[in-house]
Amino acid sequence: MFILYDLIFLAVSLFYLPVYLLKKKLHRGFFSRLGFCPKDLDLNHPIWIHAVSVGEAIVIRGLVEELRRAFPQKRIVISTVTATGNKIAQGMAKPGDFVTYLPLDFSFIVRCVIDKISPSLFILAETEIWPNLITYLYRKNIPVIVVNGRISDSSYRGYSCLKFLIKQIFNRVNLFCVQTETDAQRLISLGVLENKIKVTGNMKFDATDYADVKKTCLPAGRDYADYQLKLGLGGVQDKLWVAGSTHQKEEEAILEAYSNLSKDYSNLSLLIAPRHPERTDEIEKIIIKYGFSPNRLSRINERTKDAGPRTIFILDTVGELTKYYAIADIVFVGGSLIRKGGHNILEPAALGKPVLFGPYMFNFRDIADLFLDNNIGILVQNKTELEENIRDLLRNPSKIINISQRELELIRQNQGATRRNLEYIIKA
Repeated sequence: MFILYDLIFLAVSLFYLPVYLLKKKLHRGFFSRLGFCPKDLDLNHPIWIHAVSVGEAIVIRGLVEELRRAFPQKRIVISTVTATGNKIAQGMAKPGDFVTYLPLDFSFIVRCVIDKISPSLFILAETEIWPNLITYLYRKNIPVIVVNGRISDSSYRGYSCLKFLIKQIFNRVNLFCVQTETDAQRLISLGVLENKIKVTGNMKFDATDYADVKKTCLPAGRDYADYQLKLGLGGVQDKLWVAGSTHQKEEEAILEAYSNLSKDYSNLSLLIAPRHPERTDEIEKIIIKYGFSPNRLSRINERTKDAGPRTIFILDTVGELTKYYAIADIVFVGGSLIRKGGHNILEPAALGKPVLFGPYMFNFRDIADLFLDNNIGILVQNKTELEENIRDLLRNPSKIINISQRELELIRQNQGATRRNLEYIIKA
């Protein structure tokens, strides 16, 4: 079976290698993915948590802290696939922990890394399946637990075509803690034993600290005044629209809407935070094409009150989006006007911000539906509706306040998945 998986993974790797080279995704940590570990690595059977990218890394932050309290003698290993996820993981690590990249799923690489790390438990965030990794952990009698598990529409279709292989791999996982009953039923239909599945909710509702909120909709005890000053904001009439996690072809729609809005609302500023900061050069050109001046936040060294009314800011660094969500008046979450599946709307909502998103939210369908069912989320089909709905919010500040209050209450009602997952982990 190892040979079959190796051949499949080799074929997939060769197919995607040109794409990775073209997109410059072969980062410095790639040697870790080839199985290279520090020679003196001695972790004494740690707990290993894998979070593929930024979103998953943010989600597991609370679980990592809970694990430290539950198992104070254990060191933590955190692996990711992306460089941006690795940066978030580095921020969670304590002395004695180990942050690395997930080894490529070739049997000889996986065996080397697992034998070197020798975990007592492997926790997989969401449902990223690596056959050789899971199989070798299973053979070594190392428990594997999936937390915040989900089976997307596309994954379900793919898994269904390979059910004869997937069933065996999935049943080598000790426990699936999944987000919804739909995810549970999909796993059962793929052949997973029902007693291996627990519906525990979505850990994303626990990922942001919003338990105590000021009237400004900022978390208590945090001061974001420096971020406002960095953008030249601070006046009573100043408004900020943050377009977060945007993708190619979305910036044009955003800029067209903003171009029209800025004619009537000269006090409205726009900050674009691309999902992939390496696209900053491309976005600058688009901004210039629409007659505005781009301003990268990484190049701002002092207050920019004189930035000018035609300035549009670009967040070209990783790890600061939450801070700009916190000072925003209105947020649009990207990856949703195009078929990318959307991104996490809970982060800005937890800060009390009205959130707009497009029709393609299939990666966050349950959360988006929950917001829409409660008349909180704002669905926009295109650039025209994006402009119209932002204009409506600017005209009706009381609507923003109402949405903010109901967002926070809805999120509070759905908290607790992290704690429930921990209880099952302790029993493993």
